[in-house]
Amino acid sequence: MAFALITGASQGLGKSLANQLAKRKIDLILISLKNEGLLDLGKALEKQYGVCVHCYETDLSHTDNVLSLAEKINRNHNINVLINNVGIGGSKKFTEVDCNYILKLIQINIIATTLLTRQLLPNLLNQTQGYILNISSLAAFSPIGFKTIYPASKSFIHSFSLGLRQELKKTNISVSVVNPGPMITNQDIRLRYEKQGYFGKLSFKSVDKVAKKSIDSLFKRKRLIIVNPKSWFLLQLLPTWIKCPLLTNNTKKNLLSDLK
Repeated sequence: MAFALITGASQGLGKSLANQLAKRKIDLILISLKNEGLLDLGKALEKQYGVCVHCYETDLSHTDNVLSLAEKINRNHNINVLINNVGIGGSKKFTEVDCNYILKLIQINIIATTLLTRQLLPNLLNQTQGYILNISSLAAFSPIGFKTIYPASKSFIHSFSLGLRQELKKTNISVSVVNPGPMITNQDIRLRYEKQGYFGKLSFKSVDKVAKKSIDSLFKRKRLIIVNPKSWFLLQLLPTWIKCPLLTNNTKKNLLSDLK
């Protein structure tokens, strides 16, 4: 029996990805922080879809936890799908963030994904077919003020994924990367993006639609998964000296609005 492993699986895109895989009768290993409803989600998926679900609650912002988790997985399970979904963001003035904030974002967005992939790769290579899906962001294609570290971390994930895919080209492993924009998980978030005008309306997508497109494309062994082609094309077309100020000004407005 081989499992699909998803990090950050208790909510948002991770939860939707778990549902998409369970619908396909794929057994799951779900990873999340404690007290985020992961065990309830696992039981619900088992009951609804008749799949086997194992849940591991751990904090991936600590390297020791990442390595310990990987060791447990390799010892107890066969993995043929790895989805590195865990990530954090946020909008803050760089001069006002503390060192712990910076370290945590880099640890979760870059180090956890990189180390977990490295440690689980021998397991994946032992399977008949293996798939890796890394969750990047449209933010990977432009620097953004007041989000300085987040886009840089997602640029890393984008580049890392494409490089690893090329390295594993002659193996059984297919590596894909998806670059979603803002995702709508409830009506409040939808209204917030709609208030941003044209760019806000253009960029957001339903989290379930993103999950379905991602899983469908993953199993088709797609290299780059584009879920919002209009926004993606616009970010490719515009030079950095135009898109960076535009995105920075929009982020600043949202930041000031949140402080009111």
